Amino acid sequence: MFKTLILIGTGSFLGGVSRFVATRYLQEVFVSSFPYGTFFVNIFGCFLIGLILGISDKYEVMGADTRLFLTVGFCGGFTTFSSFASEKLELLRNGEIVQFALYAGLSVVLGIIAVYLGNLVVKVVLP
Repeated sequence: MFKTLILIGTGSFLGGVSRFVATRYLQEVFVSSFPYGTFFVNIFGCFLIGLILGISDKYEVMGADTRLFLTVGFCGGFTTFSSFASEKLELLRNGEIVQFALYAGLSVVLGIIAVYLGNLVVKVVLP
């Protein structure tokens, strides 16, 4: 278990640093109020986790540890959006349309509300 945690933690660290560098760079290149950096990282992270899972499923080129390092660790640190999208795809593959719609819709709407409420708490409650 400790080895698994180290693998995931290391991948997450590398993914988080990569996210920071990529978003910062892209936001400087595309100067705009639109968050191009985050948008790109989220979409690219989805592509990357799909690529990794596809390679892992189709070919026997990586073990469970490598898959965890790359998916949960790196992609999870790079963007949790990739895990979110991967889980939605699995629901669709399993024909769980209602669960897919609820998960996708509620996650986006409640996520935005939660960010707003967290920000509101800081403004109203904290000095």
